Amino acid sequence: MPPDAACERKFHNSGWRLVAGIDEAGRGCWAGPVVAAAVVFSPTILARPEALAGIDDSKALTRRQRERAYAQVYRLAEGVGVGVVPPSVIDASGIVPSTRLAMTVALLSLPCPFSALLIDALSLEVVSVPQYSLIKGDARCLSIAAASIVAKVTRDRLMQTADRAFPGYGFARHKGYGTDAHWKALQRLGPCGSHRMSFRPVAGMRDYLPPLDKVGEQ
Repeated sequence: MPPDAACERKFHNSGWRLVAGIDEAGRGCWAGPVVAAAVVFSPTILARPEALAGIDDSKALTRRQRERAYAQVYRLAEGVGVGVVPPSVIDASGIVPSTRLAMTVALLSLPCPFSALLIDALSLEVVSVPQYSLIKGDARCLSIAAASIVAKVTRDRLMQTADRAFPGYGFARHKGYGTDAHWKALQRLGPCGSHRMSFRPVAGMRDYLPPLDKVGEQ
């Protein structure tokens, strides 16, 4: 079943009218930032399921479907905010605090007020509004699903930029996830400026020197 607005309606019925759905992308990657998005839909839009058709968990959509849904979210939402935390901060602070930081920045970037939060899997103690954490929230809740799409598309575009900055790793294809192709590129070239040096197996390659015949391939 696609996500619905049942959780948002519970907040609406309690008087909290502007509910922000929050999700992240890239939490488990070896390279690139962690990106979070916050999306607020008005109760009027949430009462029109036909307008929101096509918005689903980003993992359930193809790339083209995500791009269409991304434009749809920006067209229909009261507000969209994005937070990006780079690998250097992830290495210094850890992935969970960095994910919460990205979510907080996304909320602060919203161009509209919010009165309650629906968050995929995590909670944000630094934000003093009513909030509810949902496991697999991106598959259950429309606002979180919309946030998952914005976070995923934003991060994919950033990894395409990283691919141009650091050619040879295949970032445009695997987006920094731990694929076989990514591991082979790491063995061939060693880590680059987009890698998370605190993540295995990258952490074990901190002092890696590429073979002389591969120097300059980046």
